[in-house]
Amino acid sequence: MNKITPFLWFNNNAEDAANFYLSIFPNSKKLSELRAAVDIPSMPAGALLTIAIEIEGQQVTFINGGPAHQLSEAFSFTITCNSQAELDDYWQKFSGTPIACGWIKDNFGVCWQVVPHNITELVSHPKALVAMMKMIKLDIATLEAAAKE
Repeated sequence: MNKITPFLWFNNNAEDAANFYLSIFPNSKKLSELRAAVDIPSMPAGALLTIAIEIEGQQVTFINGGPAHQLSEAFSFTITCNSQAELDDYWQKFSGTPIACGWIKDNFGVCWQVVPHNITELVSHPKALVAMMKMIKLDIATLEAAAKE
């Protein structure tokens, strides 16, 4: 178990979200789950309370906490990609709501930044930063060309 682990609050679809992410990332696995041993308010015995998964070495725990708290863009995961094809593949798999600058919100409300592995280096060049700010899904070739100007 990691010393620090993101813990995300879902209404009632934490297991669906976990299974979705496990299907997207080849280096992922389910670590554990906790189910209600007895009926509790708003959950029957056997209902999933929490599920822990590992995605590409990052442990994440999800809770079915009810509708009191919603996920927001204030928290996101970053996926670093080695090619445009890899970036395009992740972007297509999430197929949620595009935001800007490589950010996409999936159908579970989790935000992902799908970026080239060298994004920090690229946007340290002012023209590449300006180019990125105009993009929704990032185009690596355009960012690299702008960084060379």
